[in-house]
Amino acid sequence: MSDLVHRLRAAGCVFAEDEARLLSSAARSAQELAAMTERRIAGEPLEQIVGWAEFCGHRIAVRPGVFVPRPRTEWLVRAAAGAASPAGVLVDLCTGSGAVAVAVAAVLRPRELHAVDVDPVAVECARENLARIGVVYSGDLFAPLPPRLRGSIDLLTVNAPYVPSDHLRLLPAEARDHEPRAALDGGPDGLEVHRRVLQDAHHWLAPGGVLAIEVTEDQAATAAGIAEAAGLSPTVRTSDEFETTVVVARRR
Repeated sequence: MSDLVHRLRAAGCVFAEDEARLLSSAARSAQELAAMTERRIAGEPLEQIVGWAEFCGHRIAVRPGVFVPRPRTEWLVRAAAGAASPAGVLVDLCTGSGAVAVAVAAVLRPRELHAVDVDPVAVECARENLARIGVVYSGDLFAPLPPRLRGSIDLLTVNAPYVPSDHLRLLPAEARDHEPRAALDGGPDGLEVHRRVLQDAHHWLAPGGVLAIEVTEDQAATAAGIAEAAGLSPTVRTSDEFETTVVVARRR
């Protein structure tokens, strides 16, 4: 174990001891442990190597090439669950692994759960995580949802990409090189997908329905303005603990 810790630390892994324990527990043989260690040293995200990430107390399956759920996004779950009523219709766009949908559903116990992602690898991963509790669609934002959901969504959660395109080069290599660009690149100002969601949301939300979307603190005022112009009543909620900002917008 000490040799493994030393190799991980030399590769720049800050939490080398924790990572060594996770790799050792996930490996089924010495050969597999060696291969997993080489993948980690090469910069692949730990969660993709061991096959899961912890999120809001849930073990979320994560496949290679799928966006890894971040601890900061737990604030999106808290803000969304705190603003919505239970037992309604929940839709999660840009679902990735399905982590947000799993966590929100565990709190609210929605009557229906629907999740969408444009990446086929993420869709398969989300279907694994949401098996027996929701339906996962492959497609672009609202497009693949059943038309009957128009005007009936009680809670819409969105963890859309919000990194400005020219900032992608500043991301850690494990994100930049091993996660899909579509899950990171938010366009020129980081709000390209947010605009599309916010402008269409009022057609899909039920009266009084809530949308919760993650942004950066610098983007919050712009996103709230887009929501307001689209007929929603926005509130900006920032968490110092999670260092995350969420715009919560309700259909008037």
